Amino acid sequence: MIEQYVSGFHEVDETQVAIVGGKGAHLGALSRIDGVRVPAGFCVTTGAFRRIVAEAPAIDERLDRLSHLDPDDREEIRALSAEIRRSIEGIAVPGDVAAAITRALTGLGEQAAYAVRSSATAEDLPTASFAGQQDTYLNVVGPAAVLQHVSRCWASLFTERAVSYRQRNGIDHRRVQMAVVVQQMVFPKAAGVLFTADPVTSNRKVASVEAGFGLGEALVSGLVNADSYKVRDGEIVDRSIVAKRLVIRPLPNGGTEEQAVDPERQEQPALTDAQVLRLVELGRRIEAHFGRPQDIEWCLVDDDFQIVQSRPITTLFPIPQAGDGENHVYLSVGHQQMMTDAMKPLGVSMWQLTAMAPMHEAGGRLFVDATRALASPSSRAGLLEMAGRADPLTRDALETVIGRGDFIPSLPDQGPAGPRAGGARAPLETDPAVVTELIDRSQASIAALRRDIAATSGPALFDFLLAAFEEHKRLLGEPRSMQAIMAGMDASWWLNEQLEEWLGEKNAADTLTLSAPHNVTSEMGLALLDVADVIRPHPEVVAFLQQVTDEGFLDELAGLPGGPEARDAIRAYLDTYGMRCVGEIDITRPRWSEQPSALVPLILDNVRNFEPGARRRRFEEGRRRAEEKERDILERLRALPDGERKAEETKRMIDRVRTFIGYREYPKYAIVSRYFVYKQALLGEAERLVRAGVLRETEDIFYLTFAELHEVARTNRADVQLIDRRKDAFRAFQALTPPRVLTSEGEGISGAYRREDVPAGALVGLPVSGGIVEGRARVILDVADADLEPGDILVTTFTDPSWSPLFVAVDGLVTEVGGLMTHGAVIAREYGLPAVVGVANATRLIRDGQRIRLHGTDGYVEILS
Repeated sequence: MIEQYVSGFHEVDETQVAIVGGKGAHLGALSRIDGVRVPAGFCVTTGAFRRIVAEAPAIDERLDRLSHLDPDDREEIRALSAEIRRSIEGIAVPGDVAAAITRALTGLGEQAAYAVRSSATAEDLPTASFAGQQDTYLNVVGPAAVLQHVSRCWASLFTERAVSYRQRNGIDHRRVQMAVVVQQMVFPKAAGVLFTADPVTSNRKVASVEAGFGLGEALVSGLVNADSYKVRDGEIVDRSIVAKRLVIRPLPNGGTEEQAVDPERQEQPALTDAQVLRLVELGRRIEAHFGRPQDIEWCLVDDDFQIVQSRPITTLFPIPQAGDGENHVYLSVGHQQMMTDAMKPLGVSMWQLTAMAPMHEAGGRLFVDATRALASPSSRAGLLEMAGRADPLTRDALETVIGRGDFIPSLPDQGPAGPRAGGARAPLETDPAVVTELIDRSQASIAALRRDIAATSGPALFDFLLAAFEEHKRLLGEPRSMQAIMAGMDASWWLNEQLEEWLGEKNAADTLTLSAPHNVTSEMGLALLDVADVIRPHPEVVAFLQQVTDEGFLDELAGLPGGPEARDAIRAYLDTYGMRCVGEIDITRPRWSEQPSALVPLILDNVRNFEPGARRRRFEEGRRRAEEKERDILERLRALPDGERKAEETKRMIDRVRTFIGYREYPKYAIVSRYFVYKQALLGEAERLVRAGVLRETEDIFYLTFAELHEVARTNRADVQLIDRRKDAFRAFQALTPPRVLTSEGEGISGAYRREDVPAGALVGLPVSGGIVEGRARVILDVADADLEPGDILVTTFTDPSWSPLFVAVDGLVTEVGGLMTHGAVIAREYGLPAVVGVANATRLIRDGQRIRLHGTDGYVEILS
């Protein structure tokens, strides 16, 4: 078959990305939409690019080297990508390719002016736009110049920025090819960009227009400020007209130049209001055709709009699909669970099947629909009270939505608000036996699950699991368990509120709860100190662990002096805590038992930073401080008017908080314990499907929902293309940041603290564990990268329970996500660490190694150096 090297816009559509690239495919599709004008042109296909690359010397060897570079190794990327570009540009355009391009130019006008633009096959896609990653050349005149710039576009696939972008997004350089768009130039009066969804707020009902004089290149490249408009429901709701001092104009013989705008024209609008509204209407038509919000480049020529590019807006956070056309307000589950990373489809569906409330998925994250709770005054008040206690940013975001008046429908109150979840006001005796009984019953249930699931496989496994999920939810919602959780939380809140009122002391419960019993998460962190004690006396074991690179290291320990003891200590730890891991609410994440090397950096930190017996000393020190605090508070209370009554009430609450606050962490431990049993069974089924040739690898199941996997097990048939699409979508979701609050219009609302009692320049957050500490900031995004020294302050995005072993080695904690009763806050108080959570962009604003002062009582962080 003869290779086709040129295709006119009328010959292509959005299905032909592999042939003409993303930009070319979109232009072809745009040219077919009624009422949309696109300047005439054609695409030089990827077949021509393959011809060129095949002739490039040593291209395979260079691409191999490129693929192994770290995305942050800018010097090496710059040098190697420049080599590849020079190699491609040095190859003459083959005669048959040049002839095809010249024929196409003759049909459009050989001496006309053209825009020559890159169109990569991984460009302008729904999950990655690649905007600005390759090159565009304007006002190119004559066949020789066009051919030269086509060659430059081919080479621009390997600009430093394009290579880095692909490296960071996990895209194989060999999978991406370059087509080139050659399009007749238009010389507009005005040009700019239209976003059919607000790029700042993500609101899908608000369109954003930016406009300037002349060619749009001045605006796109940031040379000039632009007029901006916001349009909603056919009305301009916001506008800003700025001074536009520069314009880019074409030169008669090709190329462009910057020109000054006459002073009297600089502050004139580039568009009339009527033109803005007409442009937005056109954008909505384009958006409807492609089925998603678009980033559109437009030109105004003789009072008519021409579209020169349209691509998906890839930075918008997806919206949960309600399907009823009503307004909805969604709360992020990840912000409550301290895990805002994207989850794989199996992880999402398993959490949905085992959660106590309906969960909605968007962008690989889970959300709860809070609309009905916000609709009536009594339930709204209760939700706002709980949100305010846990996370003031969430409360502020909800109040922002409520303040808009008509977004949430109003429902009449159904009488007085009922008791809170778990019946926290119902009587529950302050008896440690309540907690031990709850834990024993849960452990017995997990043992029964492990025993009964062992004999089940195939489709019958899924029926067994569906029944197990119901038992899972029954245990989670057991009234006595919920009462125990709320009893500890209520007592903590009571102590903080009353002791601040009576004694002027903030966050007194932080010290009173140190070394509280039955806190499985804090025990987990301390238990790793005992593991370090076993390893520390054996230097050969320490040296071996410093070189660990794979998961078989436990078996290899047996041959070293002290190795069997070290192996047994680690295995004993895994027997109790091996079901845990970072991001543990996603069942697809590798557990410590599956990836024990994840613990090695933590163990080595403990070996280096602590002396033998540290676990016992730390626990006893915490208990001693709590007892001293109790004596001090009760003594000061008795000196007050009505002091005996106040002291007696406070003593009851101290006993209550120490009885129940540790249990707050246990239900999560039980959840992930059951999850590990479910996962092991499902992986066993996955191995059967791989052996049968149904799946390519066991981890393919992670990209199917539970129901889909059930169907695969029943039919022995799998849709591998669906799995591949899910993998691509997951990679795209990983780059998105979920908002605390999300509306059905797509608007993400982060909330604000609105405080004036902090020093200028301080980073504001939520105080969750009292005290002031100054030290070196260690910005750590992955537990595996931990390298801590005494006195360090941990700064990270979020900390679920798997981060607790790090807490024993630091003096303070700062996180971007968290609330008063989330796991990081609870364990920080348990360990006596000053902590501030909910500090927006902390990992970007605080640099690793900077000296900071953390104010855990007042909720802010100062950067000192």
